[in-house]
Amino acid sequence: MSTSIDKNAFDRGVDPALTIIFSSDKARRLVDYRADETLQSRIEELACKCNEGELTEDERSEYEGYVRANNFIAILQAKARKVLGNADQVERRRQSGR
Repeated sequence: MSTSIDKNAFDRGVDPALTIIFSSDKARRLVDYRADETLQSRIEELACKCNEGELTEDERSEYEGYVRANNFIAILQAKARKVLGNADQVERRRQSGR
């Protein structure tokens, strides 16, 4: 049994729900989201320690949590960009009279 995820199935399952959640304004805010400087510094500190093999068990757990959160946010941002792209297409069609 495969453990990989069918991206098309994932998109078909998630995209309709995200169009409910994301107004254009919310989608833009999510696309523009960046962690604050304090959090970015902490992640960079843990990344350096990880690369040097110097993380404690607690730090490794913390770092893995940040990596997972970053991956989740990256997926949401990609979906938000898609919503914005679709909204822009609809607006262009509306303005052109189609």
